[in-house]
Amino acid sequence: MHLYSKLTIAAVAALALAACGKKEESKPAAAQGPAVEAMVVKIGHVGPTSGPIAHLGKDNENGARMAIDELNAAGIQLEGKPVKFELLAEDDAADPKQGTAAAQKLVDAKVNGVIGHLNSGTTIPASQIYNAAGIPQISPSATNPKYTRQGFNNVFRVVADDTHLGGTLGKYAIEKLGAKKVAVIDDRTAYGQGVADEFEKGVKAAGGEVVDREFTNDKATDFNAILTKIKAKKPDVIFFGGMDAVAGPMLKQMKQLGINAKFMGGDGICTSELPKLAGDGMADEQVYCAEAGGVEGEGKAAMEKFRADYKAKFGADVQVYAPYVYDAVHVMVKAMQNANSADPAKYLPALKQISYKGVTGPIEFDEKGDIKNGALTLYTYKGGQRSEIAVVR
Repeated sequence: MHLYSKLTIAAVAALALAACGKKEESKPAAAQGPAVEAMVVKIGHVGPTSGPIAHLGKDNENGARMAIDELNAAGIQLEGKPVKFELLAEDDAADPKQGTAAAQKLVDAKVNGVIGHLNSGTTIPASQIYNAAGIPQISPSATNPKYTRQGFNNVFRVVADDTHLGGTLGKYAIEKLGAKKVAVIDDRTAYGQGVADEFEKGVKAAGGEVVDREFTNDKATDFNAILTKIKAKKPDVIFFGGMDAVAGPMLKQMKQLGINAKFMGGDGICTSELPKLAGDGMADEQVYCAEAGGVEGEGKAAMEKFRADYKAKFGADVQVYAPYVYDAVHVMVKAMQNANSADPAKYLPALKQISYKGVTGPIEFDEKGDIKNGALTLYTYKGGQRSEIAVVR
C-alpha cells in the first residue's frame, strides 16, 4: 500500500473517532431535555399619567415598575415553572369614566391582579369591575373608607383611610396649632369631600368651630370668590380636601388676598411638588398635611434606601406613594408564592392572610381589606422642602 493511502486511512479513522467523541459528549446535553417555558403573570397598574396630577400617577407607576424589575431578576417560580412578570400600565387621568374603561381593559387582558387606582374617585367605581371578574385589587393610595366597605372580598389597601387621616388633622389643628375658627374647602371628588368631612368631624370633636364650608372642583384655577368669602370669617386655618395641582394656585391666591391663615390638607397635597405649584404663595410652616402611611425607628433605613434606589433608577425624587405601590406589588406576588399559584381564586385566600415586612412597614389586612394599625405621617414645609413632624398611629 502506498504511503499516501496509509495516511488517508489514518486521517479518516482519526476524523471518525473525533466525530464519535463529539457525539458522546453531546449526549448529556441532549439528556437535559427542552427548556421549561416561562409562565407569564400579568399585573395591572392604573393611575393618572396624564392631566394635572400626572406627576403623582407617574410616581405610582414607577414604583410598580421598580418592583416588577426586581421580581423578574429574582428568578421566581410558581407551579414548578419560571415566572415572567409583565406590567400592564393604564392611564385613568383621575377621571371615573376613564377609570372604569381602564379597569375593563385590564379584565379583558386577563390580568392576574391589579395595583391601583390612585384616587378614591376612580378606585371605587373600578373596584366593582374587578370584583365581578374575581380579580384581587390592592390600592396604594385611595383613602375613602367606602372602598373597603362595599362588601367585596377582593379589595385591599396598604394605607390608612380618611377616617383616621382627616380626624387626626382636625384634632391637630385645634390642639397643636391652637386654631379656634376653621374654614373647609373641598373639590367634590370622592377623596376630597371624604377627607374634608372627616377633618370637620375631628375639628368639632376637639372643640373647634367650622365657620365656613365651600367647594370647588378638581380642575379649578380661580378661587377668588370663595377665598374672599372665607377671609371675612377670619379663620385661623383653611383646610382643603383635594390634590396639590389645585392647592398650589389656591395658596398663591390666598397670599394675593392677604389671608395669613395656616393651610392644611390630606395626602393629596402632601407632595414634594407642592412648593413648585405654590411658588411664593407658601411661607415656612404655613402648610400642614398628612401622608396616609409612615415609617419610624428601624424602618427609616429601608425607606431611605428605597428613595435613593428610586432616584438612581428614574432620575427623580419620590412624590408620595411610589413606595406603597412597590410594596403592594411585592405583597401580591408573595401571596402568589405562598399559594404556589397566580390564579386569582387560589392566591386570594393567601393575600387575606399575608404578613409582609415592606419598605413602608409591616403589612397585614383586617377582615375588610384595610391595613392593620395603619400609620400617618404629619408634615410641614420649610425652605421649599417637606419636613416631618411625627408618625402617629
